[in-house]
Amino acid sequence: MAVQLPAAPPPDPAAEDALIPLSALQHYLFCPRQCALIHVEQLWAEDAATVEGRLLHEKADGGRGEKRPGVRIARGLALRSFALGVSGKADVVEFLGAGKGAGKGEGGAGHPFPVEYKRGKPKAHRADEVQLCAQAICLEEMFGVAVPDGALFYGQPRRRHPVAFDAELRALTARVAAEARTMIAAGRTPAPVAMPACRRCSLQSLCAPDSLSQPPSVLGWLSRQIGD
Repeated sequence: MAVQLPAAPPPDPAAEDALIPLSALQHYLFCPRQCALIHVEQLWAEDAATVEGRLLHEKADGGRGEKRPGVRIARGLALRSFALGVSGKADVVEFLGAGKGAGKGEGGAGHPFPVEYKRGKPKAHRADEVQLCAQAICLEEMFGVAVPDGALFYGQPRRRHPVAFDAELRALTARVAAEARTMIAAGRTPAPVAMPACRRCSLQSLCAPDSLSQPPSVLGWLSRQIGD
């Protein structure tokens, strides 16, 4: 007699609506104001770096999936995690060991290994690693398996940079996700703070960090008006 499994609970529209883009985590860790300009105020501007990055992503996740001996490659795989409150897609997920053990409980689906493509080279901050770790947490939630590591593929050295999803990185990813969700839900854009990294931001002209981070004194303005 077949065992009838309990029906999956219906999707919660409120929880779905509360999900933020997975890319917001990288934006937030790089600069909370940049994250708010993009995901709260819906502002965007292209420069050479963003165009290069977009083309690299399109090449990585826009192709068809592949099957090779012992691995199945999925491109542009939709991701979601209610634990983190994020949704998005992965450039590439390699299912290692796919096709092995079919009919032994796992169906030979393989073990997910996320690969994120980035322009340039490895960075001093951990924004890329946080984005990749969030993808791993999505895969764990979706497939019910542990995802201990993945890789970042950088366009400049054209090689993979391995990333282990240890406790420290997972904690950072969870914290950044929570803070980004709170900021976006509140519709709050932080005040600008001029930093050296602003020179590399395509939103610099929209953000105006140099002028807005040190606004003119009202008292000084009034004094000049009276003097005139």
